[in-house]
Amino acid sequence: MSPSQDIVVRAIGEDDKADWIRALNTGFLRPPETWSEQELKDRTAHIIPARTLGAFDGDRCVATFRSFPQRLTVVGGAAVPADAISNVTVSPTHRRRGLLTRMMAEDLAAAKDRGDVVATLIAAEYPIYGRYGFGPATWTTQWTIDVPRTGLDARWSGPADGGRIDLVDGADVRKLGPELHERLRLAQPGAVDREERWWRLNTGERGIVSSWTEPFYAVYRSAAGEVQGLVSYESDDNWHDKQPHNTADVNWLIATTPAAERALWHFLCSIDWITKVKTGWRAPDDLLPQFFPDPRAARVTAQADWLWVRILDVVRALEARTYAGTGTLVLEIVDGGRFAAGRYRLDAGPDGVSCVPTSEDGDLVLDVADLATLWLGDESAVRLVALGRVGEQRKGAAAVADALLRTSRRPWCPDLF
Repeated sequence: MSPSQDIVVRAIGEDDKADWIRALNTGFLRPPETWSEQELKDRTAHIIPARTLGAFDGDRCVATFRSFPQRLTVVGGAAVPADAISNVTVSPTHRRRGLLTRMMAEDLAAAKDRGDVVATLIAAEYPIYGRYGFGPATWTTQWTIDVPRTGLDARWSGPADGGRIDLVDGADVRKLGPELHERLRLAQPGAVDREERWWRLNTGERGIVSSWTEPFYAVYRSAAGEVQGLVSYESDDNWHDKQPHNTADVNWLIATTPAAERALWHFLCSIDWITKVKTGWRAPDDLLPQFFPDPRAARVTAQADWLWVRILDVVRALEARTYAGTGTLVLEIVDGGRFAAGRYRLDAGPDGVSCVPTSEDGDLVLDVADLATLWLGDESAVRLVALGRVGEQRKGAAAVADALLRTSRRPWCPDLF
C-alpha cells in the first residue's frame, strides 16, 4: 500500500473521467462498467471539472468528490447560495487514510472563498459528516398506505373542489414541472432548486438515461385551471388467489396547495387493483395521514435524517431567514474547521434581524453542526441542552432560541442529490 502522502488529491481532467466514474461506481458497490465515448460524455456532461475532485494512487482514481452550485430556501422564503456536495466515495482499499478529509477541506475552503453561505449534502451514513461541521437540518418520513383501511369512498371519481386530475407524459412534465417546483421551493424551507437536467433525468429523456422504465404521471389542476400538483408513480403486477394485491410506488409528488396534495393521494388510492401505496420520502409532518378517515391506514415504514447543512457564514445565514418571535441571543460557535467559530449577537424579530460578531459572553455555546440543526427551525435548543450538546450559559436562553428559531411546520427537502 502507498503511504497517504503519495496519493494526490486534485481536480479531474478530461482524461480522468472514465477512471473517476469507475471509482465512483466501486465506492457505491455498483458494477465498474466501461462505456462508449458517447455514453461517457452523456454521464459527465453535467459535472464541473474544477469542482470534481479525485484522489489518485499512481494513475488509478481511488476516491471521488463532487460539488455544484445550489440555492437553498430558508425560513421566510429567501434563498442562500450553497455548495452542494455529492458523489463522495473512497475505494475499500484506501479507507482510513484521510482522503475524504483532504477533499472536504479543499472543497469547503473554495466554497467559503466563493461566498457560499452553507454547504449541503445527503448523508448515506449518519456518523460521517458531523466531524466536518455538518448537522442534520431536515428529516424525512416514508409511509405505506393500506388502501382498503383508509375509509375512502371506493366510488371516488375525482376532486370535489372543482379541480381535475389528468394523466400526462414525460414531455408534459418537463414543461409543467419546473415552474410548479419553483413555486414550491419559494414556500418550503429546506427545499433546493432543480436544474433542467433533473427533469430530463426523472422523465427518461433519451440521450441522458441509458435504461429507463416509463412511470405514470398525473397532474392536478385547480378549478381555475392552475397546475398545483404533479406525481410520478409506478406499479407492480401482483395477483394471487385471483385477487389483486398491487402496490403503487410513488417516485415523487409535489404540490403547492393542500387541496392538490389531498386530490393526488386520493387519486392514487382510487386506482383499481392498487391495495397499497408506498409514498416515497415525505416531510416528517406531512398532512398525508390526516387526509384519510382512518389515519392509521398510513403506517410509518421509515424515518431518517435527510438534508445535512454545514454553515460557512454565520452572519449571512442568520440574517437570511425571518423570525416570528422577538429576542436577543449571543451565540458562541465552536468550529474545528474555523470557518464559523466566534461569538455572534443575534437581535431578531418580525420587523428585521441583525447578526454581528461580538466580544460579549455567550448565552448558548454550541458546535457549528448543532447550529445547522437549529437554523431551519426543525430542532429544539431546549432538547439539545438536555442532550448535553448545547451549553446554556444564561438561564432561559434555550427557550429564547426556540421562540426565535423554531417554525410551525418542519423544513423539508424533497430532493436527493
